[in-house]
Amino acid sequence: MNGEDEEKGHDRSFRDEVEKREVRKLRARKSAQRSVWYGLGLFGIVGWSVAIPTLIGVAVGIWIDRRYPGPYSWTLILLFAGLLAGCLVAWHWVNRERKDIEKERENE
Repeated sequence: MNGEDEEKGHDRSFRDEVEKREVRKLRARKSAQRSVWYGLGLFGIVGWSVAIPTLIGVAVGIWIDRRYPGPYSWTLILLFAGLLAGCLVAWHWVNRERKDIEKERENE
């Protein structure tokens, strides 16, 4: 009887190991299909989310400097403000993506 219990335990552990490997392979296939294009898309979103606010800040700064000349360079000030805003938006995108990946791993 004791030998039968050990055999069942080995069968169960073997089955569990095969199941873990299957889940790992399926997850790898799923992520491999989207990884290249998905990664490029995310990279593009992050890039544009930094570039657009920076360019808007520069454009508004140039407009203010031409309209109302003063001792401060509004172009530089708004360049940095736009860059900061863009970095915050990019951080938000990347952080949200990281949370989605973690949630997906927990569900599997």
